[in-house]
Amino acid sequence: MKVKAAVLEEIGAPWQISDVELGDPVAGEVQVRLAASGLCHSDAHLVSGASPVAFLPVVGGHEGAGVVTKVGPGVRGVEEGDHVVLAFVPACGTCPACASGMQNLCDEGAGLLTGRAIADGTFRAHVGGRPAVQMCLLGTFSPYVTVSESSVVRIEKDIPLDKAALLGCGVSTGWGSATEIGDVRPGDTVVVMGVGGVGINSVQGAVFAGARQVLAIDPVEYKRKSALDFGATHVYASAAEAAAEVPDLTWGRGAEVVIVTVGEIRGEHIQQALDMTGKGGQVVVTGMGDFRDTDVSLNLFELTLLQKRVQGAIFGGAGPRTTIPRLLHLYRSGHLKLDELVTSTYRLEDINQGYQDLADGKNLRGLVLFPEDET
Repeated sequence: MKVKAAVLEEIGAPWQISDVELGDPVAGEVQVRLAASGLCHSDAHLVSGASPVAFLPVVGGHEGAGVVTKVGPGVRGVEEGDHVVLAFVPACGTCPACASGMQNLCDEGAGLLTGRAIADGTFRAHVGGRPAVQMCLLGTFSPYVTVSESSVVRIEKDIPLDKAALLGCGVSTGWGSATEIGDVRPGDTVVVMGVGGVGINSVQGAVFAGARQVLAIDPVEYKRKSALDFGATHVYASAAEAAAEVPDLTWGRGAEVVIVTVGEIRGEHIQQALDMTGKGGQVVVTGMGDFRDTDVSLNLFELTLLQKRVQGAIFGGAGPRTTIPRLLHLYRSGHLKLDELVTSTYRLEDINQGYQDLADGKNLRGLVLFPEDET
């Protein structure tokens, strides 16, 4: 089928709305009509060149939810009419990582930026006859996607799909960075550096886990106010401001967990985080930086003698097939805010404005909505 989608043709250029030829599902694949797609900073990294892709063009987007419209041979987990969230990391369930309880590190994730379908190594999306990379093997800046069964998680049909879409990346990643990788415990002090679409959910996760204090850092006043609305106890415009108060707030002990969720991480952020971390504490590195950047500021004396840890996190260390349904249950019960995360909604044609709003600090999460009859 032919669909309209947001496509990146060259690094540094705006998203273009182009005709995309979308292939039908083969064995092990499904086609999904999307209701919505989140505007995540990771797609801005594609535009800037900070995240590498095998080639251009790229159909952007990796955070979405919708209804299954076609099912390929051999698919057992979902059927036509099922409501699903698309997880930006596939979870096959059988590779060594999945079998060890680390679905977020599924071996199939090795091909996220190659565009080559998990099923057969070919391409489901073409632009002007050229193969196109689907961001994270999804390409949710399109009203329809053809994806691996490993990338979809079935959900209950009463959950609003536009809110469920947020679970495909930002909510799960932020929440898990606090509760899974960060292992926040009741009474902990937690610092969240960067309160965007991921960091705001680290705030939610830390609060739910029982943190005594949650310190949120962001230069944007609107995001600091939002952090308070989501449960933060203290807010600061810079890491330096927060670091000056952490000793008094923690009787000199420092924070148990510092989560780095800035939109574009740089090497100096690690030492800033360690400065606020107490003995035996942990820095969780969730934000993404330029793949070419290998310089990190790190006091090795402090790292060793105070037994601090620096830990990377993808998808918040959580398994898509267990975490997404669990978080939707918390949404139902009032323990997880989703509606309040969506600051603005956009038509697909306005996607560049959506990313400008993200860059200007106006959104916690922008959302592209797809009318049901859109192709």
